[in-house]
Amino acid sequence: MWRRPVFLLAVGHACVDVYQGSVAALVPFFVAERAYSYAAASGVVLAASLLSSVVQPLFGALADRWAMPWLLAVSTALAGTGIALSATGGTYAMTLVMVAVSGVGVAAYHPESARVARAASAGSHTAMGWFSLGGNLGFAAAPLLVGVVVGAGGLGAAPLLAVPAALGSVLCVLALRATRLPGRGTARDPGGAARDDWASFLRLSLVVVCRSLVFVGLSAFVALYARERVGGGEVAGSAALFVLYAGGAVGTVVGGRLAARWDRVRVVARSYAVAAPSVAGVVFVPGPAFYLFVALTSAALYVPFSLQVTLGQDYLSTRIGTASGVTLGLTVSVGGVAGPLIGAAADATSLRTALAPLVVFPLLAWLTARTLPEPAPPERENVAAGAPAALAGRER
Repeated sequence: MWRRPVFLLAVGHACVDVYQGSVAALVPFFVAERAYSYAAASGVVLAASLLSSVVQPLFGALADRWAMPWLLAVSTALAGTGIALSATGGTYAMTLVMVAVSGVGVAAYHPESARVARAASAGSHTAMGWFSLGGNLGFAAAPLLVGVVVGAGGLGAAPLLAVPAALGSVLCVLALRATRLPGRGTARDPGGAARDDWASFLRLSLVVVCRSLVFVGLSAFVALYARERVGGGEVAGSAALFVLYAGGAVGTVVGGRLAARWDRVRVVARSYAVAAPSVAGVVFVPGPAFYLFVALTSAALYVPFSLQVTLGQDYLSTRIGTASGVTLGLTVSVGGVAGPLIGAAADATSLRTALAPLVVFPLLAWLTARTLPEPAPPERENVAAGAPAALAGRER
């Protein structure tokens, strides 16, 4: 019975994460139509990321104290409204405000949606992987959606980008009706026996930040960089951004399968070991091979995506909302803080020089991930009220 609500939540997740991907997808159009510099364009990404980064842990803490399922539909609508209005504002300041509003909507969505998804899936790693996959597919669809809508009608057609938000809000309501949610306080471990492993969670958070710096840095500039490396104008840029996001569909599914064979920590560490040379290939290898390295980078960064979410929830087993807010939300948003630095460096030197330091962060993530312990398997059947133990065991 949990399969239907998890599917609805996954599709709803896609509808929300379209708006995280849309920010980077809109950057080339801002540059083309409004003559934004690299620094100004990266400021748009920062506006979406900075406020989201600040409020994300707050929404996670609130989700730990109070059940707020209604927030899923409201935050989805807010995320879509912000993006739809961001491209129609006549001033740079209004664009920043609307993008920031969208970022708040995205920040409000993730902690509570992860709590609901954990309940709907009985804590299954596999089901949580599908939930994460929905968000990744939303990312992948963003450059295509923006390319079709804004590419055909210009920035003035951006209000049409609110359509996924309307669909996502409806799906959230349907998913909540089909999900048996635990009552207040039942997100905590039964009997209060478990203890939070803050030391491991903080190290995991550093890994999450390193991933975010690489992924958001590339998201903001890979479309512009593709035009330099392979030519082809805006089409080449949209294609590169699509490849960067679409690799998440493969990486997330593969990550869940690999974690079933080996432990999650080992899979996470080895993924970042692969990501380091892949990012170097994106930055330094010219020609069509550029797209191959973008695809490898995407897969390597997405394999640990859902695994980091469940690791964080197991490290902070009494604070599921907080763990979800950091591992699921900050994975995307905090990297935007570095965007203006990359943009300013690109204006002063070149885009390749500005992107080169990103190679270091997968190496730091790899070194840090190797120090993480694999949490003992929790009693996952108790996560969702009434979930049979056999179901949780089969889907683990």
